Amino acid sequence: MYTAITHDIQVTVIPEFLPDRSDPDSGQYFWAYTVEIANLGSKLVQLIARHWLITDASGKVEEVQGLGVVGEQPVLQPGESFRYTSGCPLSTPSGIMAGTYRMADEHGSAFQVLIPTFSLDSPQAKRTLN
Repeated sequence: MYTAITHDIQVTVIPEFLPDRSDPDSGQYFWAYTVEIANLGSKLVQLIARHWLITDASGKVEEVQGLGVVGEQPVLQPGESFRYTSGCPLSTPSGIMAGTYRMADEHGSAFQVLIPTFSLDSPQAKRTLN
């Protein structure tokens, strides 16, 4: 589990390798990740957009931007949370994801919220100790 708090918004991510959707012999690896966004503050907020940087084990970076998450732009009252699950394919057995959400408060003021950087590691990933 990976967690970050920015501007009273807590983002927690739980990644999971999905062997049934992966084919290592063909260089296809797939992860699901569940994200919970919790409003720890005292103002209503809305998630407007997302920005992801996905880096595979060979250093290739894919940038993903768009409105909302899983087709929604959730509004969170103080104390509320929103949870969703999405997925990420890679051509390598490991990688990392990091990003930000663009949020707006009840007055329309926009701000960025960090998504914690998290590892995507399959059982096929080679581990090295330094």
